[in-house]
Amino acid sequence: DPYSTGMMEATLIGDTTKLEKVWTDEFRRTGTYHVLVIAGLHISVIAASLLFLLRLCLMPEFPALAAAGTAAWLYALVSGCATPAVRAAAGFTFYLVGRYFFRERRLMNLLAAIAFGFLLYDPAQLFDASFQLSFLSIAAIGALAAPLFDATSGPLAKGLRHLRDRDFDLRLAPRVAAFRVELRLLAETAMLWTRIPERWTLSGLAILLRVVFFVYELVALSAVFQVGLALPMAVYFHRVSYSGISANVLIVPMMTAIVPIGFLAIFTGWKLPAMAAHMLLMASQAVARWHSHWEPPWRVLDPPLWLSIAFVASLLLLSLTIRVGRRWRWPSLAVVVALFALLLWQPRAPEVARGKLELTAIDVGQGDSLLVAFPDGKLMIVDGGGIPVFGHRPKPRLDIGEDVVSPYLWSRAIRRVNVIVLTHAHEDHAGGVDALLENFRPRELWTGANPPSEAWSRVSAKARQVGVKIVAMDSRRQFDFGGAHIDVLSPPEDYRTSSVPKNNDSLAFRITFRANSFLLTGDMEKPMEKRLVDEGLLSHVDVLKVAHHGSHTSSIPGFLDLTRPEVAIISVGADNSFHHPNADVLDRLEERHAEVLRTDQYGLITVISDGRRLSVDTMRWSKPELHPLSLF
Repeated sequence: DPYSTGMMEATLIGDTTKLEKVWTDEFRRTGTYHVLVIAGLHISVIAASLLFLLRLCLMPEFPALAAAGTAAWLYALVSGCATPAVRAAAGFTFYLVGRYFFRERRLMNLLAAIAFGFLLYDPAQLFDASFQLSFLSIAAIGALAAPLFDATSGPLAKGLRHLRDRDFDLRLAPRVAAFRVELRLLAETAMLWTRIPERWTLSGLAILLRVVFFVYELVALSAVFQVGLALPMAVYFHRVSYSGISANVLIVPMMTAIVPIGFLAIFTGWKLPAMAAHMLLMASQAVARWHSHWEPPWRVLDPPLWLSIAFVASLLLLSLTIRVGRRWRWPSLAVVVALFALLLWQPRAPEVARGKLELTAIDVGQGDSLLVAFPDGKLMIVDGGGIPVFGHRPKPRLDIGEDVVSPYLWSRAIRRVNVIVLTHAHEDHAGGVDALLENFRPRELWTGANPPSEAWSRVSAKARQVGVKIVAMDSRRQFDFGGAHIDVLSPPEDYRTSSVPKNNDSLAFRITFRANSFLLTGDMEKPMEKRLVDEGLLSHVDVLKVAHHGSHTSSIPGFLDLTRPEVAIISVGADNSFHHPNADVLDRLEERHAEVLRTDQYGLITVISDGRRLSVDTMRWSKPELHPLSLF
């Protein structure tokens, strides 16, 4: 089936072309997506399995090490030479070299050598999220997990060797020797009760305790990863998985087993290992799906600088106290837990100006997405951007709603919005809306006219799934909202849709706050603009979101004569294939003395009204004569 084929190809050879985002959502939510990426886990399993088989076949150590290292690099090459795979192959090579020369293999030294090597080759990798996560995960093992195991399970696990040899007790620490004595006493007691020979009882106890220690270390390691990588996960992905500890404990072993079993099926053509790999994959997906149901829907905000520094310092302090002082371990752990909870919770109010009306055009490329902050604090998102796909091209991996709009809102401490508006169901407006519905859980979804389409079906299904009320708007609607007044101008009450979405389906409305007004037009075209002119529904506006990205299909002279905006915002992609905005439209706006601000030139554009005057700012001012504006 397509699911298992796409997932298996991604897991074994790194081919993600058939991997649908909906299949991996549960892995993302539970913090187990890393098992689907060709990296250290896959390289280590492949190389270690080959090394084991070669040594089992009595191949000398040096040829076996060379073959395992070669296999690691070939696997990285076959899987597309992804940077994580190359780093993992380099790390395994360093490990094999150290083993061949009988050097003590210290994890942190190995990590530092590989990191310095890659940074010397490409210093820019220091700022790459993949690079940081790769080495921070190993650093978390070396700094937190390794000393934790050395202080708890490690010595006891070593003490399980040669349990019947009492002389071996003298070579061990007193705590471990006492542990061995207790096990022998327990075995003797069991022998008296069950008549099972003592050596069998001791062997059974040793096996059982090894399993217990293995599970303990797996759980502890998963917890260390979740806490140790919490800061970069919050910064880059705005996620910290709560169910990831148990999900990783179950999924990682299954996905680890899939790698050698899957390649065995590929190289031999046997059905039995193929069926086993398929069953493990299905079981992993079921575990991820079950855990995802327990994940809360809210995401993590961008942490402030002071909290980031304090959290990193607490982790370093915990690493130190684990090694040197039992007295300070628990207080240090308490500080880490408290800051970890604060990192997740962050009781911050949204960063909006109370008592003012704000319109921000988010730079989403060739598409639209607007944030409207109302005077009383209510928040509205108008459209979610998106990337149209034409012909048989594959769908893009980038989700504008998830990867562009949501991070901007989280950077302003926005967790919820009151309303999301979908002006019309074209992909450059609707593509990111379903992610925004999931992430910000509005009370209502306002829409224009929407004929049946794939985009509208997806968005409406997501709205029903998360419990959002769908409200169809038309020109009859006039109401107060958020301390401002809204007049819906289009579509008209008697508007009839065609069989597919059209630009004139757009929901267009005017927001008035005291003496200032903003007109948001969606992609409405000349016929709708002419209707508004003929019906006398237009008047001067201070801010105009120019229709249809400045296309020649919109912004007719009569429409601009009546609105005469002070500021005209055009949301458009740089060097877009549609050649938006149209030169004639720009000329008409300039003739009417509108200040034209384009997202392809200025990036993020923000206009704020206090009810009497406007202030305008952008991410960058590309013209030297322009500065942040204040319009009266």
